[in-house]
Amino acid sequence: MSRRKIVFVRAMESESIQKVKEIAPDWEVISGKEQSDWENDIKEAEIIVGWRKGLDELCLTPDSKLRWLQSWSAGINYLPLEKLAEKNVNLTNASGVHAYPISETIFALMLSLTRKIHTYIRNQASKTWDEADIKLEIHHKTIGIIGIGAIGKETAKIAKAFNMTVLGVRNSNKPEEYVDEMYTTDELHSVLPRCDYVVVTLPLTADTHHLFSYEQFKQMKPSAFFINIGRGELANEKELIQALQDQQIAGAGLDVFSTEPLEENNPLWDMANVIITPHTAGLTEFYEKRVVEDIFLPNLTAYLDGDTPHVNLIDYAKGY
Repeated sequence: MSRRKIVFVRAMESESIQKVKEIAPDWEVISGKEQSDWENDIKEAEIIVGWRKGLDELCLTPDSKLRWLQSWSAGINYLPLEKLAEKNVNLTNASGVHAYPISETIFALMLSLTRKIHTYIRNQASKTWDEADIKLEIHHKTIGIIGIGAIGKETAKIAKAFNMTVLGVRNSNKPEEYVDEMYTTDELHSVLPRCDYVVVTLPLTADTHHLFSYEQFKQMKPSAFFINIGRGELANEKELIQALQDQQIAGAGLDVFSTEPLEENNPLWDMANVIITPHTAGLTEFYEKRVVEDIFLPNLTAYLDGDTPHVNLIDYAKGY
């Protein structure tokens, strides 16, 4: 009788593989960066960790054994969700892994825009000594965090170290530690005019697609900064560019874009009040350890006991 299989479609540290084998000693565990490392096993895989383009043609066939997919990222909009739902595949994501690195990136962007660090770096390249009309402080300002998940909560916690007023937005207006006032998405128009910084940490769903358009940017203060580390299509990029050009907002820190890599002719590259990072906000030396130990192993234990994986289980109807 062939052994049940777990396939990691990525190269994993030996320590991670060993921890999986300790929980599932009777299973075959395959890991590899190249398709040749696992292509002969993928059709037999009951559990897959990670995803590759075109993988659905290999493992979502009528005779597929796939029962659980662990996404390596928090975002799942790139996955064949309809096919996965149709085959009743349990889907879990990596939400929560990114709280520390992304919250650090959020404040790196906010502080750089506030204290003109990005301008000084450009000036350093040309050996230009210029004060750049610096005057802003981040202390005691108001931050609006659109999406109070793990990232939003950690961002709110850090904001309190700067004595900021924290306004939170999420589907539920249930109170949250470190958030002074909580609002629902329908009340976004009441939040934006009060914010000095608007930070978007939402997942991309049908409801959040282009949540930010010119109308929302017009509701913000002309002195406010827009930070997006969620997904590029949460904002209408053309209208964001227009708002920046019209000085409807003071600037933006962007880690995500509608098209990635960002096209060379995109106006955002040349805007002095914009900081661009290449979708790296969540990268960290501890990424694999957190996905495996905090999410995958607890879920694997539950799965082997006959239960549904419970950590970060995706509701296909909601899209998150």
